Amino acid sequence: MAAENIRDSDTCPSFLDKTDPLDFGKLLRGCEHYRRRCKIRAPCCNQIFFCRHCHNDFTGALTDPKERHEVVRQDIKQVICDICSTEQEVAQICTNCGVKMGEYFCGICKFYDDDISKQQFHCDDCGICRVGGRENYFHCQKCGSCYDIKLLDNHACVENSMKHHCPICYEFLFDSIKSVSIMKCGHTMHVECADEMINQNQYRCPICSKSMGDMSATWRRIDEEVSILCNDCNNTSKVPFHIFGHKCSHCNSYNTRRIGTTDS
Repeated sequence: MAAENIRDSDTCPSFLDKTDPLDFGKLLRGCEHYRRRCKIRAPCCNQIFFCRHCHNDFTGALTDPKERHEVVRQDIKQVICDICSTEQEVAQICTNCGVKMGEYFCGICKFYDDDISKQQFHCDDCGICRVGGRENYFHCQKCGSCYDIKLLDNHACVENSMKHHCPICYEFLFDSIKSVSIMKCGHTMHVECADEMINQNQYRCPICSKSMGDMSATWRRIDEEVSILCNDCNNTSKVPFHIFGHKCSHCNSYNTRRIGTTDS
């Protein structure tokens, strides 16, 4: 039940008398995921957490698989002010002490965040809040998600491409808080997962095997001749680049090491 909107010394912290209650504690409270001045009561298990990610991290680590679950953000009905501890219905301003519980607030997602440098906005088509500034994104109806404005009329559409799990780490991409990369083929994966693939000299989309992006620089490097030193016969050779190994032209050993390109 929502707390009554009363302001007396028995219910409100005394320090609010000297401070603008709207801004008190701004950016000073919250969790590792968000700066906010309230906690949520999860309707699924009736437990209190700072945010849905804190809830999901906790319940996802439970030993009994049957008890693991995630909270549906839109189902949250109650929040607890982190300044005066008053439990109340979801709203931006605490009904008891008058603190703004989140500088950014979305009543649809039941989302609070004091750090507005993220440029949060709610996308009606996605049905959730995004970050990065509304003016910098557009919603692709076929792909089913918000994309960088630079990709407008400049990407391969794949039906609901974001409503899948990352093919590397298997985290669901649509509402992931990690950055997502849209590959040349239109498939999607986490940026950090794509970077790790490239670090392992893997350049193909794990879903369709097409090149992940513009590979022209890589193809030029593969076409280069490289200078190698043979560890067995100590001779140097100039041989075509190969991703797996280089064969000594003197003794045919593959026990070699690269010492430079022919133009270096």
